[in-house]
Amino acid sequence: MKTRKFGDIMVDEICQEAELSKVTFFKCFPQKEALLVYFMRIWLTERLLEIQRNEKQGFDAVWHVLDSVADWHQHTPGVMPSLIAFLAQVDMHPCMPELSEAEIHLLFPDQESEASVSPDLYLFFEQCMVQAQAEGTLASELKAEEAVKLLFTVFYGAFLTARLYASTDIRGFYELHVNRLKRQ
Repeated sequence: MKTRKFGDIMVDEICQEAELSKVTFFKCFPQKEALLVYFMRIWLTERLLEIQRNEKQGFDAVWHVLDSVADWHQHTPGVMPSLIAFLAQVDMHPCMPELSEAEIHLLFPDQESEASVSPDLYLFFEQCMVQAQAEGTLASELKAEEAVKLLFTVFYGAFLTARLYASTDIRGFYELHVNRLKRQ
């Protein structure tokens, strides 16, 4: 996905690159899109572990995730548009897959306990906005639950808006939108 969208990549190509058979692929992932959700699960778990390790909270934690999306897009530009397209097709945010103990051990050594918990973007945003409200950094006219809905809009929508404007400044678009949620 460094050069192509996920939808343009064939399962045969994935299997060839990963040196595995289609049978093995489909044992692990019932459909090709499940690989995209798996990728998101690992990415989000990594971000939440970083936030925990660095003791970030409120808008600092949100910024960490949004900055990571911008970095992710620089490195692998096909991921976020593919994820957004997939979510638009299924009309829901997919459940994150559970990882086996072996996967957790290999991917997150010395953090197995924390990494075994399946990440939930809604709960993460909710926790951050409750913290922002307690810190006094959330716009006073917003309730935390309203801010969570707006953060989902920012997470996906600001990214798409930047793309519609043919901008490579994903961070700038995130900043423009998130600043509307903060107390001025």
